[in-house]
Amino acid sequence: MDTPAIFIDKSKLLKNIYKMNDIAKENNVNLRPHIKTHKIPFIAKEQLKAGAVGITTAKITEAEVMADYGIRDIFIAYPLVTLEKIQKAIELSKKVRLILGIDSLEGAKILSKLLEENNVTIEVRLEVDLGLERTGIPYESVLDIAKEISGLKNIKISGIYTFRGPILNGNPTLNFVEAGIEEGQKMVELAVQLRKIGLPIHDVSVGSTSTSASAATVPGVTEIRPGTYVFYDAMQEKYGCCTENECAAIVKVTVISRPTKNRAIIDGGSKTFATDVQPNQPPIYLKGFGKVVGHPNITFERVTEEHGMLHIEGDSPMKVGDTLEIIPNHICTTINLHNYVFIGEENRTIERYEVKARGKLQ
Repeated sequence: MDTPAIFIDKSKLLKNIYKMNDIAKENNVNLRPHIKTHKIPFIAKEQLKAGAVGITTAKITEAEVMADYGIRDIFIAYPLVTLEKIQKAIELSKKVRLILGIDSLEGAKILSKLLEENNVTIEVRLEVDLGLERTGIPYESVLDIAKEISGLKNIKISGIYTFRGPILNGNPTLNFVEAGIEEGQKMVELAVQLRKIGLPIHDVSVGSTSTSASAATVPGVTEIRPGTYVFYDAMQEKYGCCTENECAAIVKVTVISRPTKNRAIIDGGSKTFATDVQPNQPPIYLKGFGKVVGHPNITFERVTEEHGMLHIEGDSPMKVGDTLEIIPNHICTTINLHNYVFIGEENRTIERYEVKARGKLQ
């Protein structure tokens, strides 16, 4: 491996996969992991081998890649509203069990029209906004909108889903246990109301890496969809979801310059490390753009495109040519910056895997 490069510890990866599967199994819920974290068919197959019922994707192109590698149960948890994307979904639905997400009446009408023209019926889930204020039908509007969507042709409503993350009572929180329970309870209550008006809600799908374990304990929740848990990252460690030792993915970098006692430069900048999770932001206040493993006195404080600037408190024997390991703040978007990752164990066989579903436009 030349640097910068992502190295994934295979034994840690598999432990993380089986740990989440055990959580789902103990609570009698399905596990449908989100592959947007890794975008690698090999890892998706390991998740299925461990017990996942299927996978979740964010893009039709991610779903197509996974289907090409033999995965046959796919949920696209993202509204498809353009002709090209829906047509791709229609073709894919002929090969796999495909579930689509809907978050508006307008989007549902577009989907219904194209499905009817193609004489195809597709299973859908209604996305619910529980406070993240991203996509999703506002919670208080779901019943009315669901009634109208249920009357559209060639759409089969089978469930509801949400992604909220660690939010409690409408605010970001570090209490992700209570956040997950509240998330699960609200969705179960909504499912009950929808069933009362005649909608056959079978799936109640919830959960992120931080909230899945607690949301799964809520009676009536049928599925959890965590993603980051396969690797974890500095953000998840700060949340308390994992320990540093459970972080399976690190970025190996090389010190290319040591201009002063307090500064070192590495060969990884914003084209290597995702910067979507900024330092010193509430509620977790991360220190720097990643955690420098084994060097608590070093802060990864700045990035430009090809350079990473490290600030060193006190003394350090670090010299030009040394290799460092950094746990990124956000592994999902970091993976998407790399064409390949390396999976194996130190001093043993290491294999290179292409990030097959990265960089797809749709």
